[in-house]
Amino acid sequence: MNIAYTVVTVLAALWVGFSALSVFISAKWVVEPLAEYGVARRWWPWLGTAKAAGALGLLAGLFVPVIGVLATIGLVIYFTGALVTVARARSYAHLPFPLLYLAPVVGAFLLGA
Repeated sequence: MNIAYTVVTVLAALWVGFSALSVFISAKWVVEPLAEYGVARRWWPWLGTAKAAGALGLLAGLFVPVIGVLATIGLVIYFTGALVTVARARSYAHLPFPLLYLAPVVGAFLLGA
């Protein structure tokens, strides 16, 4: 197994997992922007769950590659949706934040391809 792929995948999973945890514990720096973007509070647990599932899927993908591919697809859709949500809210200064999570996920995928 490619060591760079493994390291980047684990780091991406930890990073996305941290993002999920931040939603679950209602970290101020995460939930305040969500409210500003107009994301209904009832969706927050689902968003955290989607990120957590994606993070776990990335790790499982180290052993069952198809799961990693599916997790990558799900996370790319998720963070693309986050970009659209931020743009629709006209919070252009916040556009880099979803990209900070999207980039390592895509990087892990490309290293594993």
